[in-house]
Amino acid sequence: NRLRKRLGNHCREGASHKMAAFAFRLARESTGKLVATYKKEGSRKSLMEEPDFKKAFLGAKERIRGMRVRYIEEVDPTRQALLEIYVAIALKAPYNDFATH
Repeated sequence: NRLRKRLGNHCREGASHKMAAFAFRLARESTGKLVATYKKEGSRKSLMEEPDFKKAFLGAKERIRGMRVRYIEEVDPTRQALLEIYVAIALKAPYNDFATH
């Protein structure tokens, strides 16, 4: 319902690691720091203090800003859920895994 705002949260220059979850995921992927933890070492906050990770995070936000976005409006919630699942599978969308983040 708020696509423009949600997309902006992932790529706005001032967006923190708390707002830009997709950019954070891309940064994890590009730096090889894939394992999430609740310990201080390796936490989101500590990763953002690492210069290489922070650079990857900023690069990911820039990458997202350059992405082209397309959407299909589907007002029926059941059809919307089924469409999202179908499209994710049909397009082999690597980042739409339906896991909780």
